[in-house]
Amino acid sequence: MRSEGGKIDKKFLGLLIAILAFGLLMLLSASGPLGYQQFHDSSYFFKHQLLNGVLPGVILFAFFAWFDYKKLEKFAPTALIGSIVLLLLVYMPGIGQHFGGSGRWISLGFVTFQPSEFVKVGFLIYVAAWLAKRYEYEAKTLEGGLFPFLLSLSIIILLLVMQPNTGSMAVIVGASLATYFIAGAPLTWFAAIGASAVGFVALLVKLTPYRTQRFMTFLHPELDPQGVGYHINQAYLAIGSGGLFGLGYGHSRQKYLYLPEVAGDSIFAVIAEEMGMFVAVLFLIAMGVFVHRIFVIAKRCTDPFGRFLAVGIGAWIGIQTFFNVASMIGLMPITGVTLPFVSYGSSAFVALSIACGIVASISKGNNLWRASSHW
Repeated sequence: MRSEGGKIDKKFLGLLIAILAFGLLMLLSASGPLGYQQFHDSSYFFKHQLLNGVLPGVILFAFFAWFDYKKLEKFAPTALIGSIVLLLLVYMPGIGQHFGGSGRWISLGFVTFQPSEFVKVGFLIYVAAWLAKRYEYEAKTLEGGLFPFLLSLSIIILLLVMQPNTGSMAVIVGASLATYFIAGAPLTWFAAIGASAVGFVALLVKLTPYRTQRFMTFLHPELDPQGVGYHINQAYLAIGSGGLFGLGYGHSRQKYLYLPEVAGDSIFAVIAEEMGMFVAVLFLIAMGVFVHRIFVIAKRCTDPFGRFLAVGIGAWIGIQTFFNVASMIGLMPITGVTLPFVSYGSSAFVALSIACGIVASISKGNNLWRASSHW
């Protein structure tokens, strides 16, 4: 059951540790006022993240880094079925939990978690295994490739839209399509899928009032600054007041219950306010280098399953980072996705730890090669 001999890619591991350390420091600062207001403990969210996110995350990272990732391939059908079951459980009375009008959580009594975060891992394992068996020919055909791929992806999309959880849906779709693209699917397919996706999103916006409000706020954030535009306007205020070098660590004003989701979706705005745009950009560069390193690991992997899985995980982290930051600076509507490794959320942290452990396993031993070939 052990992974092949060798050491974890040092650049990947070093970048991961640095990003995690920075994320925890920013979470400690950003969540202080909210923790004190809700629990009379300014470090409540930080301690909860350490206990329920970092601790199990480190253990699971170590396990999956040690585990031979190739053995995951035979569990691909189970990963798909498990993903579907997890998304269905949110509708089961007594197990599914609803917060803020959304049914995105599962409660088992002793633990509450967000299943969509683990679906990101499970579905990518399935997609990578499926493509590894078909990428040479079948994956490039309509009947053996595109249609079965879209069928499995559509089931996940439907279940996430019903929650609703459009942000996670978009991340999973983006990462899955990136993996399929690397496997050699014709570029024309992606043009057709892209056009269909635009039409599908437009239909969702038209049929659901809250999505319509978000889209209109994106187009005109100044129209209702105390209503539906409050969130994005407070984010603008935080980012703008930080300037180039920031107000200083711990000195954010917007985190004092002005900025919604200050420890979650909006934490990048606090980073920009306290540390300034200079550090915020350095953080984004670090994230970009980290994602690139995952792609380098994928490129060097001679095993198709490992290569496709690493690409999917790298795309997941990159796409989710882009969605989070873009929504805070007004490049797209607020999506509700967290900033990887930084935002508060045990489920997201643990799922990312599992994914990074798998990448660490892929980076080890004889599954790497040093030739200067290209995809």
